[in-house]
Amino acid sequence: MLLKSINPANGEIVREYPESQWEEIDNTIRDVKNAFKSWRKTSIQKRIDHVKNLARLLEIKKEGLSFTITIEMGKPIVESRAEIDKCIWLCNYYCDNIDEFLKPRPVTTEATESYVSFQPIGVILAIMPWNFPLWQVFRCAIPSILAGNTMVLKHASNVPGCSIAIEDLFLESDFPDDIFRSVLTSNRKVERMIANKRIAAVTLTGSTKAGQAVAKTSGTYLKKCVLELGGSDPYIILNDADLDLAVEACIKGRLLNTGQSCIGAKRFIATEKIYEEFEHKFVKEMKSATMGDPFNEFNQLGPMARGNIREDLMSQVNKSVSLGANLLCGGEINYDIEGFYYPPTVLSNVQAGMPAYNQELFGPVASLMKAKGEQEAIKIANDTSFGLGAAVFTSDLDRGKYIAEYELDAGCCFVNDFVKSDPRLPFGGVKESGYGRELSIYGLYEFVNIKSIYIK
Repeated sequence: MLLKSINPANGEIVREYPESQWEEIDNTIRDVKNAFKSWRKTSIQKRIDHVKNLARLLEIKKEGLSFTITIEMGKPIVESRAEIDKCIWLCNYYCDNIDEFLKPRPVTTEATESYVSFQPIGVILAIMPWNFPLWQVFRCAIPSILAGNTMVLKHASNVPGCSIAIEDLFLESDFPDDIFRSVLTSNRKVERMIANKRIAAVTLTGSTKAGQAVAKTSGTYLKKCVLELGGSDPYIILNDADLDLAVEACIKGRLLNTGQSCIGAKRFIATEKIYEEFEHKFVKEMKSATMGDPFNEFNQLGPMARGNIREDLMSQVNKSVSLGANLLCGGEINYDIEGFYYPPTVLSNVQAGMPAYNQELFGPVASLMKAKGEQEAIKIANDTSFGLGAAVFTSDLDRGKYIAEYELDAGCCFVNDFVKSDPRLPFGGVKESGYGRELSIYGLYEFVNIKSIYIK
């Protein structure tokens, strides 16, 4: 079987890659396990030195890596560069903090000495998505490897070039052999990879359906897993919100990565007093968003990553309209234009039972909803199976803080800004958006043995 790298801007095959066969996969996992035995005993400072080399190489190769991202999944080139910059930031953040994060924590007991030690656990299998093909990998790989683990990457099958490029980055940064390896394979081989006795734990970023499958297999073999799954993030706009600020943040949150983000803003719930003004401003901005060649730096949106993703989105929009949603802009595919483009789209009068209300819309489609007041807005926001991110816009910062902290059922809640991941803050969700955390000290601790030491 061949894995095809297809340029979503024109549908043309960029390159074909042979799929890794079982013997190759098993040998790779074996080699990464063997590398763990010495890597775990490598000093933290030497690990830091390697990651700093990696950060420097990312800067040197930024343009080439950005090109690979854009050609394989269609991200606007400006955003591809920003993705590389974010990977560099993450590397530097963990290099600056890993000593403190892994420092033993003394605990007062009756013992002569007792403390908590943080030790690596082994080979981590990373099953990663295509939408942020470098960032998603780096945010799980860097803390895990600095903690003394090693990693095998099973990347999405439509970004094999990115997968190979990441492995090459580790090799060119003078890491020892087999600290990080990539295998090219489809999802059908994931179950057996998880079952491999040399795999210690699994991290997945993907759909809820994929998370259910990985959780089931990981549970069967009693292996720790972290799941960062889908989302349908609600943004609440209250009566006293600065509407210009709110609209700007909402548009950025919805159109980032052509709307293909788990933490993308998807449902916009405005109170009835300001709803019409918000809708008018929001639709105006969505209509003016530029879409086209992702290598043109002036375009805000590129194509969607695959044709089937676009068709699924179109089906969700059409079904929602057939059930009573109003189409305020977009919603039609121009099949005369090559590539998998889908226009910025806004739906209003979105009600329970519609795909736009109950499902995740993975593309540049916004669902607008009207609430009678604050409490109804919160109720609508929480009326979802997802719980990844959420935001609230208000000039009353104390009220916004209270709603974000206590009222919204999500793992990441922002006030007066769109939701985004940050190396300094833990990232993850609740409900069907998964469990476990990435980033910050909390993400690091997911894949270490939190070991109690007691000396009588």
